[in-house]
Amino acid sequence: MATTFLSKLGRGRSAWNNFCNDESGQDLIEYALVAALVALGSVAAMKTLATNIGTAYNGVGSTLTSAV
Repeated sequence: MATTFLSKLGRGRSAWNNFCNDESGQDLIEYALVAALVALGSVAAMKTLATNIGTAYNGVGSTLTSAV
């Protein structure tokens, strides 16, 4: 009975070590983090761009209104 327990304990330790040393999903996580960072930067840039475009249209509208 003791050898069966030790055998299972050894297999459990081996499985745990394999789990801790497995890096197969690491690349996917890194790509997801990069994609999230790019998306966040894009949203920030689009908000700034939208404000600048709105200001330009308001300027054109004011110029056209004063010219009429």
